[in-house]
Amino acid sequence: MNYIWYFLIVISIVFGAINGKLLDVAGAIFSGTELAVKVVLTLLGIMTFWLGIMKIAEKSAIVDFLSKLLKPLAKLIFPELPKDSPIIGDIAMNFSANALGLANAATPIGIKAMEEMQELNNDKESATNSMCTLLAMNTAGFQIIPATVIAILAANGCKNPTDIIVPTLMVTSIAFVCAIFLAKIFQKIFPPQKKNEVSSHD
Repeated sequence: MNYIWYFLIVISIVFGAINGKLLDVAGAIFSGTELAVKVVLTLLGIMTFWLGIMKIAEKSAIVDFLSKLLKPLAKLIFPELPKDSPIIGDIAMNFSANALGLANAATPIGIKAMEEMQELNNDKESATNSMCTLLAMNTAGFQIIPATVIAILAANGCKNPTDIIVPTLMVTSIAFVCAIFLAKIFQKIFPPQKKNEVSSHD
């Protein structure tokens, strides 16, 4: 990534020199730096607020309640896993944390679920259906409250940054459903070998 940024800076300076716009390039650098600092400070304040709200939700067991509520759905989406496996609870907790914008909490829970599924995986070189489905779910990025986007919009002078909540909810919901659907379709098209399957009786 550093090489990409370095390349862009060098190209900008070169083209600025060729077109006699070096002063404009220098001005853009300073104005861009000023805007970056402004966005970071605004983002810091709003993210601190939202993370505080989400931490309260976590401490008040709202996340736990949602995970218990979603447990039957998780069992339906992950039929390969043992019915009473603690992994089901971790998956439900991971989804709940992501939906509430608790990315810092969702990441370790998701990693824990992946590690537990890997322990049940007979072929350590290949991902199981359940692992692929969980990855697809996390990639879809379903969120009820897109705190980061709200913060960026507010930092750039948007009068109603919370207007993004409903469109984001619609888009991420569609992406989430499509991710699970495609994961299930590809599992049918490219079935794993028997040694990769995790039996529900394990």
